[in-house]
Amino acid sequence: MAKCRPFLFLAHQIPTQVKSTLFFTKPIAHNVYGNTNGGNMKTVDRILQIVKRDGSVTAKQLSSELGMTTMGARQHLQGLEDDGILSIHDVKVKVGRPTRHWSLTQKGHEQFADRHGELTIQFIEAVEHIFGKDGLDKVTSEREKLTLQNYRQHLDQCESLESKLETLVFLREKEGYMAELEQDEHGFILIENHCPICKAATRCPSLCKSELSVFQSLLGDDTTVERTEHIISGQRRCVYRIRA
Repeated sequence: MAKCRPFLFLAHQIPTQVKSTLFFTKPIAHNVYGNTNGGNMKTVDRILQIVKRDGSVTAKQLSSELGMTTMGARQHLQGLEDDGILSIHDVKVKVGRPTRHWSLTQKGHEQFADRHGELTIQFIEAVEHIFGKDGLDKVTSEREKLTLQNYRQHLDQCESLESKLETLVFLREKEGYMAELEQDEHGFILIENHCPICKAATRCPSLCKSELSVFQSLLGDDTTVERTEHIISGQRRCVYRIRA
């Protein structure tokens, strides 16, 4: 099965300009790493996207994916390491020298967009201060309802679970979650390598609970959705195990 590509919110008290700024998550911006020029900028961005998606890479893996020499890939990786964007660790193999892997540091993860994170946190805190926790819960519930409506407009046209998931992954990818879909003997695995609302979700965990509820409602009672990895819990990605 081919891999597929990966929020809408409303409250009447919120000014229109604030709505448009805070609650529509867009794809992760390109050129997230800005200390290079022209054509090299695109290569660096692609490297960061690949490392973010895969967790860690070797120079050989990267050279194969980008169509460059292993030496060229290693030079890029070492440059990002020197800038504190990547870190290295060696993995022992049965025969020969350990294999060197590069992965993102905290500074590296920060190169990826968390859409309007600080402004969103301020908004969440303002809602909670003015309307209390119950008011914030109502706002979260309204967002969940409208997100579900938005997704259903697309998924209602799908007949199979696989086609629903492929469409969902396409939508999530467009929203910046770096989403992909895998399948094994137990069912499907929805992977989100990035969370563009991470700061907001850390401050307001009900946003994560709401997303899990949206997935379950979209896929129906005969399908189970379980979150097995969670960025907010300190893991590098969010993973959902889906069984019919």
